[in-house]
Amino acid sequence: MPKSTRPLARAGRRFVLAGAVALTATLALAAPAAAHAEVEADRPQALAENVTLSFVSEAESASAGFSELRVVLPKGIAPSDVTLEEAPKGWKLKATNDGYTVAGPSLKAGVDAEHKIKVRQLPDAQEIAFKTVETYSDGEVSRWIELPSGGAKPAQPAPLLKLEAAAPGAKPASPSPSESPSDSAAPSPTPSATESDVAAAGSDTDTKAAEEDDSSSTGLIIGGIVVALLALGGGAWWLLKRRSTSSPS
Repeated sequence: MPKSTRPLARAGRRFVLAGAVALTATLALAAPAAAHAEVEADRPQALAENVTLSFVSEAESASAGFSELRVVLPKGIAPSDVTLEEAPKGWKLKATNDGYTVAGPSLKAGVDAEHKIKVRQLPDAQEIAFKTVETYSDGEVSRWIELPSGGAKPAQPAPLLKLEAAAPGAKPASPSPSESPSDSAAPSPTPSATESDVAAAGSDTDTKAAEEDDSSSTGLIIGGIVVALLALGGGAWWLLKRRSTSSPS
């Protein structure tokens, strides 16, 4: 390679390397949050009675803590079939028309929200979902309500619990009396989720909107990457052009 072209080649390689670094950083920032909402059972078996369910909502905000969790119960579990066993200090459970809320004094930023409930009986199913809406002290709402569809992995999946087959002879228990679950001895919480947020937990429209938001954000990120690469490429072309015209023939 002629000596006059070596600096140009080195400059080109530097621009390519800078572009790769910028692309890697952008993709890293675009990666989805690792937080999840999960559920486990001490006896994950269909028609099992007096089962304890443990829920964990992983914190994803660096500036605010959880203040409320809104859980939509699956078909076969009534709000009156649920009692609170464990929760963060000062939190209490309150029944809703399709599930319950558990709320109280805001947790510290970065602290996961964990609570346990006892269910009178699990339904006769292979898998049940507990759509969850998380509210932070600054008003931010995170919805883990999406269900698998067509083999695609949801971006914000609802907590799912797989159940073993019912024990031989197990039968559905008689309907429980209509009564509110017992409250824990704690100060009354100040829920921060709005009624529209609560309604959104069980609606397909909200899931569609979340998917559209994700698509829009992804489009903006990809557009930014393209612009950055075009700018880097233009800068490299201008430098090579300038040096080639200034070099002796």
